[in-house]
Amino acid sequence: MTQQKPDCLFCRIVRGEIPATIVYRNNHVLAFRDITPVASQHVLIIPLRHIATLSDLTPEDEGIAGHILLAAGTVAEILGIRESGYRLVFNNGSDAMQSVFHIHGHLIGGNLMGWPPFPGLFSIH
Repeated sequence: MTQQKPDCLFCRIVRGEIPATIVYRNNHVLAFRDITPVASQHVLIIPLRHIATLSDLTPEDEGIAGHILLAAGTVAEILGIRESGYRLVFNNGSDAMQSVFHIHGHLIGGNLMGWPPFPGLFSIH
């Protein structure tokens, strides 16, 4: 099996110890519905192998990064939003509000979205 951490929430989902509504799975990634969705379609795409943050990716992880991005299109097709559009968001580190330290992309769609994604949150000094 791929390298995982025993106490990581997402590793536990990968192992089936914690239930999740799985949308897609292959030998590299798992996609499941977010338990607190921000749009009508909100799915997390994670690598099966534990990698804490995007900053922890190494050149050897180029393949897994590609698998995550390719899975986004497949998941969007499954959800019926590939043509209408979707957003793929990665939070990296505490300042970016990463809450689970196992890299994951938020595939969000099914609604018309604005920009910036979080109006009023940021101010320019």
